[in-house]
Amino acid sequence: MATILIVDDEPDILLMLRMSLEDEGHEVVLAADGQMALDRIAEHRPDLVLLDLMMPVLDGFGVLEALQGDQDPLPVVMVSAKSEPADVERATNLGAVEFVTKPFDLDRVVALVASVLSR
Repeated sequence: MATILIVDDEPDILLMLRMSLEDEGHEVVLAADGQMALDRIAEHRPDLVLLDLMMPVLDGFGVLEALQGDQDPLPVVMVSAKSEPADVERATNLGAVEFVTKPFDLDRVVALVASVLSR
């Protein structure tokens, strides 16, 4: 299956998403902040990134900005409680392919991951 990077500073969300995606057969890599996410991307080159917006060190917008201009863009799905229309628009303009609002339905996120990976 695919390698998926989950980036979130909430350990419970990391664990919940990790277990669900591993149950689907995916390899999962974790990061607790934006800088760690960039390191994991360089190291593992995941097939998809689930990215929180509000995190320490470097936020989700900073991660998206750092990925700008990448020759082989990664599909990034934002997963955030911060979901004002301006936030969704900014994330989309920076390259996010989907935006999921917390709290989220776990089955919906798993289905969305499958959909994005099949594109």
